[in-house]
Formats: sequence, C-alpha cells, structure tokens
Amino acid sequence: MTARSTTGPDQLAEMWRPQLVALDIDGTLVDAKNQLSPVVDAAVRAVAGTGSHVVLSTGRGLTATRPLALHFDLPTPYLVCSNGAVTVRLHNQADPPLSPAGIIDERGVELIDVVTFDPEPVVRMLLSRLPEVLVAVEELGVGYRVNAHFPAGELTGEIEVQSISQLVAQPATRVILREPSIEAEQFLDVVDRVGLHGVAYYIGYTAWLDLAPEGVSKATGLAKVAERLGVDREDVLAIGDGDNDAEMLSWAGRGVAMGNAALEVKEVADDVTASLDDDGVAVELSRWFSEVELP
Repeated sequence: MTARSTTGPDQLAEMWRPQLVALDIDGTLVDAKNQLSPVVDAAVRAVAGTGSHVVLSTGRGLTATRPLALHFDLPTPYLVCSNGAVTVRLHNQADPPLSPAGIIDERGVELIDVVTFDPEPVVRMLLSRLPEVLVAVEELGVGYRVNAHFPAGELTGEIEVQSISQLVAQPATRVILREPSIEAEQFLDVVDRVGLHGVAYYIGYTAWLDLAPEGVSKATGLAKVAERLGVDREDVLAIGDGDNDAEMLSWAGRGVAMGNAALEVKEVADDVTASLDDDGVAVELSRWFSEVELP
C-alpha cells in the first residue's frame, strides 16, 4: 500500500517523496546489541543528505538517543524521546534557540517540549503486586534514579539509587518497571489484571514496562516537530517495530512496520518492509530515495 494521499496511485509513485522520515531505534535501526548495519547507516545518511528531515523517534531517553543522532550527523536533528514525552533539538551554540527555554546545556540540547505525569499512584499499585520490581525514573539529560540497579547495559547515563518515596515525589517524563526474575508472560499478566489508568504505557519484549504521560505518544511528539518544520503529516514516512510505534505508524502519511514487528503493529501499518536482519529500513528508504543504494 502506498502513502495515504488524494493523489492517484500512479501519480503518487511518480511524485511522492517523504519530507520527514521518522525512525524508531531499537528493533528498527539497531539490534539487541545496539549494532547498526552498515547498509542502514549509509541509507539514513543518504536520506539526510537529500534535504528531507530525519527524526529519531524512540522510547529511549535523551542520553541514549543523542549519540546516534550525532553519529548520523543530522543537519536538522530533532529527537522525539521517551515515547513522545520529551522533544528536543540538537544544535550548535551559535544557532539561535527555537523555544523560549533556549539551549539547556553546553552540549547544545534545546528543550522543545516536555510532558510529565505523577508516577506515584501507578508505581505503588504495581509494587503492591510485584514487590521485587525494579523502578527507574528518568532524569532528563542525565540518566535515571532507581530503587535498585537494573541488569547491566539496560540503562544509560548516570544512575542514582533512591527510595521509592524519593522516586515518586516529583512529576516524571518516563518511568520504567522491570522484573528480571520472572518471565515476560507472567509480568504482562499482572499488568493486564491490574489495569493501568491515567498513564500511557508500552510493553517491551521482556518483563519491561514503560510509563508515559496519558495522551502522549511518538505521534504527538512527531506532530510537534512536523509543525515546526512546516511538514504535513501526509509527507511523513515513519518506520518502527514495537507496540509503542503503533500510534506513530497510524499518524504518518505512510507508516511502515518492520518485518520483525508483532502482528498487531503490522496490522496498523500501511506496509511491511524487510526485517531488521535484512536491512528493512534501507529497503523501505530505497523505494522513495534514489540516493539510497542496496547491496
């Protein structure tokens, strides 16, 4: 299925070229070891060089997203992080800030939009059912505050151990709950039986739960970026693989699920590309950008 448009299918194939490409990271750009295929790397760089905007749109926090944006050397580096709760722009200190907040630190990270929620009710409810669950609260641009250390490599940035009361005392952009000692199915069964209200939540492939402000998703973050860049949603191509990508794929003019995505994600997408192992991002980008070469 081609991108949604009032233009006829034949004309669209001739005329349509995404003005904004939104890319999920984990399971889409990189594998479980955070490895990026050289083919996908070259494809993203080629698209960025055409003048179309490339936006990383991810559940990752800012500290884990920024290095990949710097790696790609994106000319207009907007990042949608923490499942849409945090939207930033990276730029040189010489560039004028685009929001009243201005550049927030010496790295040139400018806050465009930050949405928070009260984590206490849902965290305490889940702890009553899963008393051993690990809790991490995002410390924007720094790392995480946790009740105990997560398995090695699962969190990035500075980590500070605090009590649960300290963790939930202030509004948060993102909260992670992780239970490494049980199977993912058992963890998800508990989450389903509890029922979560007043927050948005996304379930990982392990016993992992991401909490975000209610009504916030990658789609809401991307909509803000597209508005700033003057890009209509019909001209957005979005690619992802997880349940936290579903709203983004539905919102974009063309939403494409990875071949390794779950069935429910594929069902909301306009099309399905190859899997991560088969360079699915590069395969999809090559349809619309002649600059992208496949081996």
